[in-house]
Amino acid sequence: MTSVARSNRYHIAIFGRRNAGKSSLVNCLAGQVVSIVSDVAGTTTDTVWKNIELPGVGAAVIADTAGFDDAGELGSMRVDAARKVLARADAAILLLGEYDGDATLEKEWLAQMKEQQLSVITLVGKCDIEGSAERIALWQKALGCDAIPFSAINGDGRGVLLERIAQLYKQDDDFDDITHSLVKTGDVVVLVMPQDASAPKGRIIQPQMQTLRNLLDKHCIPLCCAPEELPRLLQSLVAPPQLIITDSQVFAMVDKLTPPETKLTSFSVLMARHKGDIDAFHSGAEVLLALPPTARVLIAEACSHIPQNEDIGRVKLPRMLRTKLGEELKIDVVGGNDFPSDLAGYDIVIHCGACMFNRRTVLSRVRQAKAQGVPITNYGIAIAALTGIMDRIMI
Repeated sequence: MTSVARSNRYHIAIFGRRNAGKSSLVNCLAGQVVSIVSDVAGTTTDTVWKNIELPGVGAAVIADTAGFDDAGELGSMRVDAARKVLARADAAILLLGEYDGDATLEKEWLAQMKEQQLSVITLVGKCDIEGSAERIALWQKALGCDAIPFSAINGDGRGVLLERIAQLYKQDDDFDDITHSLVKTGDVVVLVMPQDASAPKGRIIQPQMQTLRNLLDKHCIPLCCAPEELPRLLQSLVAPPQLIITDSQVFAMVDKLTPPETKLTSFSVLMARHKGDIDAFHSGAEVLLALPPTARVLIAEACSHIPQNEDIGRVKLPRMLRTKLGEELKIDVVGGNDFPSDLAGYDIVIHCGACMFNRRTVLSRVRQAKAQGVPITNYGIAIAALTGIMDRIMI
């Protein structure tokens, strides 16, 4: 269970007021003490993430957030942190505690969840306490939705909750096939993977690993090599491979070596479809080629890493952009969760393949860019456009 990358887990976030029982709910689902439980309101100050295996879902991760009624300067920061989790969640659990006659906050958060196109399960907690039936009725009337009665003490409602989570997962589980219709069982696929200074020592990067596993699951025949060995590998085959998947940074070189009957794509392009909005990224690449030399570009990386020599996002891609569009180009680079809420002033966003993010996070950023009128594209799509082989690659 622990070997599954968090980006590939189903993200479930729990929201509610302070002392509603969110931490108790996490502990009940996990079957162990993950979050500190206390009668003191505001015990959970930072979001707690717990990897978990759930029936009907498999590998998942649960987020225990701070109460969205937290007060004060620090409380406001905690609420902002909880709000950012909305963009990362595949499903949300809204946990309702005591009813004081005011459901304004709950309505506001339900509206935000709807804006994020997020599936929501509503729970009324602490239903082992006397008077719970009346409390459930009041919440359902106030919010206009059904709510599952739940008790972390005796486990009532746990089975219903797990079943509801599994149902939501089945609705969302449409993007597991990274190589989609490009290959079928028995196809020979060549993976071109540079092992330069920017490649992590002793391992292959997430997009390559995930793609390789996908090909094995589909019973394809994957063959791996560095770019320098590609000519020799192709010569050793009795027939051209059905598909070549390359690292985007060597697109141009691999394109020249690819047989005309062989399909060509990149790990980043596959991730663009798997993790994001391929149509939006394609449209963004068209805008990219028409940018003036004074344009301002935001490059967004999913991971926060120490840049290596010839780093793709901080060195190679900026160099390609300036070579194509002009040296006056203004380029900013952000990593991890440091994606600006205000994209005003940027002419385009270029996002990485997002192997370290789940799909919901990327789609949230795509929606944000669209809402602010800023085109967005992806590393692989952008590099294909910059090198003039957009019509050649399979997206």
